[in-house]
Amino acid sequence: MLPNTGKLAGCTLFITGASRGIGKAIALKAAKDGANIVIAAKTGVPHRTLPGTIYTAAEEIEAAGGKALPCIVNVREEDQIADAVDQAVQKFGGIDVLVNNASAISLTGTLETPTKKVDLMMSANTRGTYLTSKICLPYLRKSKIGHILNISPPINLNPLWFKNHCAIYTSAMDMLGGAGVEKQCRKTDILADAAYCILTKPKSFTGNFVIDENLLREEGIKDFDVYAVAPGHPLLPDFFLDVDPETLAMKMEAQGASPAFREGKKQEVMKHEGPDPTKSEGPKHHVHFAAEKASGPVADTFKIIKGAISEDVVKSTQGVYRFELSGEEGGTWYIDLKNKGGSAGSGDPPGKVDVVMSMSSSDFVKMFSGKLKPTMAFMSGKLTIKGDMALAIKLEKLMGQFNSKL
Repeated sequence: MLPNTGKLAGCTLFITGASRGIGKAIALKAAKDGANIVIAAKTGVPHRTLPGTIYTAAEEIEAAGGKALPCIVNVREEDQIADAVDQAVQKFGGIDVLVNNASAISLTGTLETPTKKVDLMMSANTRGTYLTSKICLPYLRKSKIGHILNISPPINLNPLWFKNHCAIYTSAMDMLGGAGVEKQCRKTDILADAAYCILTKPKSFTGNFVIDENLLREEGIKDFDVYAVAPGHPLLPDFFLDVDPETLAMKMEAQGASPAFREGKKQEVMKHEGPDPTKSEGPKHHVHFAAEKASGPVADTFKIIKGAISEDVVKSTQGVYRFELSGEEGGTWYIDLKNKGGSAGSGDPPGKVDVVMSMSSSDFVKMFSGKLKPTMAFMSGKLTIKGDMALAIKLEKLMGQFNSKL
């Protein structure tokens, strides 16, 4: 790993989103030099699922050798940023480095993304970065090392990343999902080392787009296993790095890996707030017997799904899914995990439809057999989803149960 040189001793770093993850990793790396860290983040009390607060991060930073100033900051709020900057200047005498790390994400299609979610992403990712930079800039210009470091994916105009998602910022591993996905990831230490490398360079190093591994190789780092969660295991490249999902899967399988995005994992996304999907005609309360198509991969898949439905699954899911499939065995199919004991088969489902998924018949079979991760199918345009995204994620969790029987 990149060794500390002490160059950031006494320097003040203002880091947004530093209560956990990449932001905290950068803070701890700088703290080892004896740097002052302004932890500008929203989490003042423990989150129900996410680890850490600005105060627990402050304890870790000081234990690592730095000085910490925890500040409640929502980067969408100009007054909160200005107040935190004032506190930093009063306590540490100025600001030498700004790390814009806080961001928001929604991996949903344009029509399925609520306006307030778009506003959140734009205000946090774009406006927030602008505001922190503007407010910190007068002090950064006085610093001998002044740097602004923006954490983001590389700028990539390949249509692959734009054709289906106008409202998208970056990827997150929880959205990629997959049992054991951590084995295909690197630790936040690699971002911390890359950031440290940038921030210890002179002011003349500016206006650059940098990818962590490329930069560290230039610095002489050769052993990248030290950054791996599971050394020696094939890695899963991030989005925006010009690796097509299918090509990526084949490369990983060729090395004996099981792509994490082809397995199920719990995911949490904001519930869809747009108009209700199309309602299907038919009685709402009755035992439904589907007229299933005789044979074929899709029909066989639905037979297995139907056999795997239990009262517990219906009770815990409470969703009706319609599938519009193209190609061989194309047509309308459904899975009812809301009414009575549940059902599955061809044709329109009973009652209101909560989620509509459209894709090819072959991709549907791959998805339910565990060979194609829904998130990756969605990101690559093979799958379109309308309706309640939270229920769509519930179905993905259930696919793990179906996979073992397909």
